[in-house]
Amino acid sequence: MSMNREMIGFAYPPSDALLVTKERIADFANAIGESNPLYFDDAVAQQAGHDTVCAPPTFPMVITMAAMEKSFHDPALNMDYSRVVHSDQRFEYVRPIRVGDELVVTTIVDDIRALGSNDIATFRTEVAANGELVVTGWSKLVVRGDDA
Repeated sequence: MSMNREMIGFAYPPSDALLVTKERIADFANAIGESNPLYFDDAVAQQAGHDTVCAPPTFPMVITMAAMEKSFHDPALNMDYSRVVHSDQRFEYVRPIRVGDELVVTTIVDDIRALGSNDIATFRTEVAANGELVVTGWSKLVVRGDDA
């Protein structure tokens, strides 16, 4: 059964806010094996023109996946999450994520299209800090069709 294409353009309610701290940034950087001092050392970040340490480029995954999770299980979307394979991910930044940002995510169903027996679903996540758009992300998921 295919996904509900009438959901294209639908925006889910904003997520709860996530406060970005130096500890969260350091934990994430360590988890992905990132050692760049820009993510750990305020002095290095300030030399690079930032007020404080910044988050690695893939840091939005911390909050966007949790926000998208609600949409994945929305009966109106008709997505069989047990058949999902992650296909693509990209981020477009307005500015770096930094300590003190309170991030809120709005998830939008950007596109749903058929490819053979599969559905290809693209979700757009708009990440704002204190009302200012910081980064937009796109996640493309393949919902595998029946194995017939």
